[in-house]
Amino acid sequence: MTTSDTGHYRPCNACKGPIAFGALHYVCSVSTCTRKRTGMVFCSVTCWGTHVPVLRHRDAWAVEAQAPSRQQWEREQAEEAAKIAPRNVNSETTMSNDTPEDTLIVASKLKQYIKARSGMNTSDNVMAALSDIVRRACDEAIREAGRDDRRTVMDRDFKPRQ
Repeated sequence: MTTSDTGHYRPCNACKGPIAFGALHYVCSVSTCTRKRTGMVFCSVTCWGTHVPVLRHRDAWAVEAQAPSRQQWEREQAEEAAKIAPRNVNSETTMSNDTPEDTLIVASKLKQYIKARSGMNTSDNVMAALSDIVRRACDEAIREAGRDDRRTVMDRDFKPRQ
């Protein structure tokens, strides 16, 4: 059951009373309380004040906010659900536009290993090349897990080169 099924936006994190769609409420100014995962909301400044000593905030204040309308909330929930919907692992497309192209290799560890094994230095370009190799291996492992109808990539999906 979603919160829109209950007829209100969300419950207050302190008193658990309902916060209606479109109603004024309060959020904490501390970033850890406003993260998407935490998302603390309070129906009054008094309720907000009860959480401050519990979380040991040093410098915090209540910020007035307005709850979204029911239509806005449902649209946001649908967008979130679309973002986290599982991708078709059997498709031929292995990279999507939101796939990060970050370095996947811990440079300091690799450099330390090469230095210890051979006494050689390591070029910074090696990290990008190895990251590409790791991405290709992961893409193949993802396809292998998909062929086995699994949603978990396992060590056995990484096949050694022959």
